[in-house]
Parts: sequence; structure tokens; C-alpha cells
Amino acid sequence: MWQAWGVVVTMAYCAIATWLLLTIIRKSIGLRVDEKAETVGLDISLHGERGYEM
Repeated sequence: MWQAWGVVVTMAYCAIATWLLLTIIRKSIGLRVDEKAETVGLDISLHGERGYEM
């Protein structure tokens, strides 16, 4: 029973910590790049070069 309780507490802690960190990141720098960078591709928009030749 104690082991099951530990699993539940650990899962709750991880869920709350993840939500808190994502909320802080979302409000400070954002979770996504802008739409133009998504369309062009992150290799070009962030690094200025192609990662894969296709």
C-alpha cells in the first residue's frame, strides 16, 4: 500500500512541476516559434543552413 501511495504522490508531483515549468516558459519566451519560421523550417531560420538535403 505504501508503494502505491508513493507512486501516486510522485505522479502528482511530476504533473504539477511540469505544468508550472511550462507555464513559466510560455509566459516568458513562449513554447513555439513564429509561423514564418515554422514554414521556412527551423534549420534555416535558427541556424541559417539546411540540415538535410532533399
